[in-house]
Amino acid sequence: MHEARAHLRARRERFESRLASSLPADTNTPDRLREAMRYSLMAGGKRMRPMLVYASCDALDIDYRKLDAVACAIEIIHTYSLIHDDLPSMDNDELRRGRATCHMAFDVATAILAGDALQALAFELLAADEALRQRPEQQALIIHGIAAACGSSGMAGGQVLDLAAVGTEISRQALTHMHQLKTGALIKISAAAPALFARVEPSLLDRLEVYGDCVGLAFQIYDDILDVTGTAAQTGKSTQKDARQEKPTFPGLLGLEESKAEACRLRDRALAELKGFPGDCGMLACLATVAVDRES
Repeated sequence: MHEARAHLRARRERFESRLASSLPADTNTPDRLREAMRYSLMAGGKRMRPMLVYASCDALDIDYRKLDAVACAIEIIHTYSLIHDDLPSMDNDELRRGRATCHMAFDVATAILAGDALQALAFELLAADEALRQRPEQQALIIHGIAAACGSSGMAGGQVLDLAAVGTEISRQALTHMHQLKTGALIKISAAAPALFARVEPSLLDRLEVYGDCVGLAFQIYDDILDVTGTAAQTGKSTQKDARQEKPTFPGLLGLEESKAEACRLRDRALAELKGFPGDCGMLACLATVAVDRES
């Protein structure tokens, strides 16, 4: 596990430079819009999703550098979703990754447009990348999968369910479904995209999708837990806000201890899927552990 964590750190450092270079540098982009995009995109964070892309590449024994565009596009989409989630009309947050949210640092209109521009940039990268263009069928599958993960059957749909659930009591099944869309869909395609790229046998793709489902839900459950037990210094964002906003959460539904146990069960199920791969699954195992222990 120590070696896998070292690989993760090295990959994150390399990824930051790739991500920065993906931002528009042309003079056709207004300065304020470009500044807002950079402000949110380069604010740090766990980079869980792009690391999952790279980790799946390792497990499938393919060159992770061929999936740089996919890793960057997914992180860019994740960042756009955070900008929009933080808006006054959504979660109305003022703190993200330890500093002012985009709409607080700039203004609401600029934040909306920065999110819009980032989403468009992600698909521009996917369409233009040379490694993907050499495999047009796989490129189309990856673009379709990422689009679905951030659309009405993914993040956007999950956000609608999240907003509609405020102040209500919902079932465990409904809460799970909401988080599978809002958080889990993008994590699932992060794990699965390299399998689509490499045209692997269906059983390996299925295992990566199950792994992604489990890690995505475990990650969200632990986020719910940290909102109760963590501090702003630890999480980089406001805490206790779920209770203030009367949002359904796993701790609210199951209690803290059962929520922790459920997150660990999901982690263990994810780890059980990491068999029969041709490459090294160490980073995938490490990321499954990180999902329920952010200090790992």
